[in-house]
Amino acid sequence: MTTASAPGKIILCGEHAVVYGQPALAVPVAQVQATASVEPAPEGIWIDACDLGRRYRLDDASADDPLAAAIRLTLANLQLPVSHYALQITLTSSIPTASGLGSGAAVCTALVRALAAHVQSPLSNPEVSSIVFETEKLLHGTPSGIDNTVVAYGQPVYFVKGQPPVPLAVLHPFHLLIADTGIPSPTKATVGEVRAAWQKEPERYAQMFRAIGDIAREARVLLETGQPPGLRFVERLGVLMDRNHALLQQLGVSCPELDRLAESAHAAGAAGAKLSGGGRGGNMLALVAPETEAAVRAALERAGAKRVIGTYVGQ
Repeated sequence: MTTASAPGKIILCGEHAVVYGQPALAVPVAQVQATASVEPAPEGIWIDACDLGRRYRLDDASADDPLAAAIRLTLANLQLPVSHYALQITLTSSIPTASGLGSGAAVCTALVRALAAHVQSPLSNPEVSSIVFETEKLLHGTPSGIDNTVVAYGQPVYFVKGQPPVPLAVLHPFHLLIADTGIPSPTKATVGEVRAAWQKEPERYAQMFRAIGDIAREARVLLETGQPPGLRFVERLGVLMDRNHALLQQLGVSCPELDRLAESAHAAGAAGAKLSGGGRGGNMLALVAPETEAAVRAALERAGAKRVIGTYVGQ
């Protein structure tokens, strides 16, 4: 048996605008993982998606099945015929689905790595990311490519669509709480709705996208250098997160549950708070210090968070 794992991810800033050429920052969340195992089978290629309660043959998969696509694309990339293999592929994940944590990208990344390792042809990070990007198209329609990039590289990245990702060295590690609304986040739907709105009012939306991009650019400098001076690092990052959330509200992708969690986090002492991912549900991020972490976590749970995950960025 060959196994591989991949982390979840969160977008620290830049979601939605990244689809339109603006930069975004994303970081892995190692506290949640997807795992794939590959072992010989008597015949055919079988996919056992444990968390979905599905077991099926590759030959019976629909054309838009991302797991089947990941298998076919991996073997095609390695110039290996599907018909030569009889395999059992088992997939498990602790990453909540449809919550902005990159569940789909993580499962496919783990699958691609495990399959490539099983046939003794490991793939590079860019190769894995490229394959998983194709599966993201099936899941999200017009993805930016940020999910597959940060999950495949497994480290913080500065990402601009169509450009090589830039790995980030975070000068000052920081602590985030990820609060789940419990509401599925329909990324494909929200991306489509934002696109329709942009087509109706291109200049208005372009201005908001540029403003979000400016936040991502400023955040990159802050994470890499600790600059500009004047405010403590955590305070400055919190200000940027708050500005980003306000712009996402203007884009129409927040919701009362996300806003309530953000407000509760602030009231309990969080330095900043914003939705992460597609919006209309999914997760919210709260930036905390050691002295505020417990109070903010308790406030988020009281405000209705279904789960709260803590993660350190830069360690």
